[in-house]
Amino acid sequence: MLYPVPAVIVSCADRNGESNLFTVAWTGTVCTNPPMLSISVRPGRYSYHMLKETGEFVVNMTTEKLVRAADFCGVRSGRDMDKWEKCGLTRQDAAKVSVPLIAESPVNIECRVREVIPLGSHDLFLADVLAVDVDPDLLDAKGKLCLETAKPAVYSHGEYYGLGKLLGTFGYSVKKKGNGRKKKGGKIEWKKNGAETLH
Repeated sequence: MLYPVPAVIVSCADRNGESNLFTVAWTGTVCTNPPMLSISVRPGRYSYHMLKETGEFVVNMTTEKLVRAADFCGVRSGRDMDKWEKCGLTRQDAAKVSVPLIAESPVNIECRVREVIPLGSHDLFLADVLAVDVDPDLLDAKGKLCLETAKPAVYSHGEYYGLGKLLGTFGYSVKKKGNGRKKKGGKIEWKKNGAETLH
């Protein structure tokens, strides 16, 4: 299987407005235009019926500070408790959906379910992204999320990790040093710490 994966906290609610939090590791972007993402959920999970009822949810980014809450929301059921209260998290009204978002999370992605695809152990919820709420203090001058400041967390084989150092930028493997122009027919010289030079 592919690891590491994001360990996001998903907020959802039923028709009566009762909301819950649960952790999802199998999630990702599936389309740029229109913007869409997916989450995979076991039908036996307490939150499953909420997703089916309202067809709305919010993906809340887990940071290093929220790892403990993400772990708790993944191993405890909302049938037995209010996870918001237990984790000390704050409900905040979303812009486009009826489901609350986590105020302490710096990135909240508001979604509406387009299609549910039964796969086997999990059902895949394909959803349209209706709004993305980002803490402006974490954006650079170009509006890009600063990962070094946001400190998102990832999950791998039962363990949580922070992200390491920047290794490269998109297209750097084909750029010639100095003027940034592409070098045709370049050969990459691989070293232990990654792609180093072009020849």
